[in-house]
Amino acid sequence: MLGFAITATAQTDNKPEFKFVSEKYDFGKIPLGKPVTTNFEYTNIGEQPLILTEVRPTCGCIIADYTKTPVLKGQKGIIKITYSAAVVGGFTKATVVTSNSKTPQKIITIIGEVLAPASPKPLGTTGSN
Repeated sequence: MLGFAITATAQTDNKPEFKFVSEKYDFGKIPLGKPVTTNFEYTNIGEQPLILTEVRPTCGCIIADYTKTPVLKGQKGIIKITYSAAVVGGFTKATVVTSNSKTPQKIITIIGEVLAPASPKPLGTTGSN
């Protein structure tokens, strides 16, 4: 019995695991209507291949693409996030990443502020007549 318990624990410890360079990205100030993109890079620091089963944005304003092949131990994968920038104002948007890792769900986040277009200067204000 004791041998089984040790074996089960050892197998759990071999699971794949994410290590993101960063789990949050700040776009800063971006113009209205100009989509922006960033890549979240991660490394599999576990023993077994890391397989993403779902990358689900929490709103329709994000398009996500990701490495669909298994990421082997020590190798890198990418989750590409594109934000539509269709609404003026600050934003914080999350994407849920589901995988076969020790931590089966991770949340990656983008933040920033979408700026309204600058208003044109009034016509006819030259200062002299």
